[in-house]
Amino acid sequence: MLNRPETENAFLHPSLFPEAFRDVAHLEDFMSMPTRELVEDLEKIDGDVIILGVAGKVGVCLARMIKRAAPQKRVVGVSRFSEEGSAEHLQSFGVEAIRCDLLDEAAVAALPKLRNVIYMAGLKFDYKGREDFLWAMNTIAPGIVARAFAGSRIVAFSTIHVYPWSNPLHGGVTEEMPPFARPGEYANSVVGRERTFQYYSRLHDTPGRIARLVYAIDMRYGVLQEIASWVLAGKPVPLDTGHVNIIWQGDASAQMIRLLGHCDVPSSPINIGGPETVSVRKIATQFGELFGVEPKFSGEESTSCLFVNCDAVADLLGNPVVPINPMVRWVAEWMKSGKPLYGKPSKFEVRSGVF
Repeated sequence: MLNRPETENAFLHPSLFPEAFRDVAHLEDFMSMPTRELVEDLEKIDGDVIILGVAGKVGVCLARMIKRAAPQKRVVGVSRFSEEGSAEHLQSFGVEAIRCDLLDEAAVAALPKLRNVIYMAGLKFDYKGREDFLWAMNTIAPGIVARAFAGSRIVAFSTIHVYPWSNPLHGGVTEEMPPFARPGEYANSVVGRERTFQYYSRLHDTPGRIARLVYAIDMRYGVLQEIASWVLAGKPVPLDTGHVNIIWQGDASAQMIRLLGHCDVPSSPINIGGPETVSVRKIATQFGELFGVEPKFSGEESTSCLFVNCDAVADLLGNPVVPINPMVRWVAEWMKSGKPLYGKPSKFEVRSGVF
């Protein structure tokens, strides 16, 4: 028998899609709504869950989703919690909050050794002048965690920036492609993160999975929000990166969590994203229709971009619940009404590898 989440809207389903989101609280409530499949999978997975690096854009809703899907489980969120009130916000959903610097080996050793680990820590942006910290966060911290949690399952967040560019008309890059040394230190440090987790997975027989997430969509950030902002402001939409993968953040979180039931030794990669080849030009045109403006464009679609194939996760877990068109409508309304934004662009259009 399913342990139903605490809200009356128990499972994410198209019949529950709103016309729009009233505010941040409404958005996060919907974004943390679990799927029926997630609830079923968490009932089968033994042990409690600890999320390392929980205070980022995705982590709080992911932790809340686990607690809603499996209220009987202990859920712990770990972070520096540098933003005032962030720990208390997490605790309001029944998630324990522990302050910890993941580069502090003694502090990590003192964390509760729960059976299931979701690793979300890392650095991507604003590392110029502190490249050493970028590498420390993306390679040393994973080693500290992997040693401390050798007896757990570990699902680690990664990125598609470990892949080469490819022609989006050819189906996207699969997990069989080895990590690629792309320009810029970020991508190379993430290859280091993946290899560190794989090394300790093999050394300690630690089951794991490396989730290469591609462009999760929230109203406050992400590819759709960026395209919408350019169209609404009358700025040219860059087309050089003309095709992208996107996925609703709630769907991405549910798939990440469900990977705890599909871990390997050594830890293996899997792409997390939507099944569609999404045209930047088409999305911009849709936003133009919703805003009542004519979108402007710069450049032309390149024959190569950072585009991945997500067939493996679809075979394993099924397709996402939320399709593209509702996301476009939700983002358009959010932007038109001037609701809050993170101000942290994904920089999907950047082709230099330097963020």
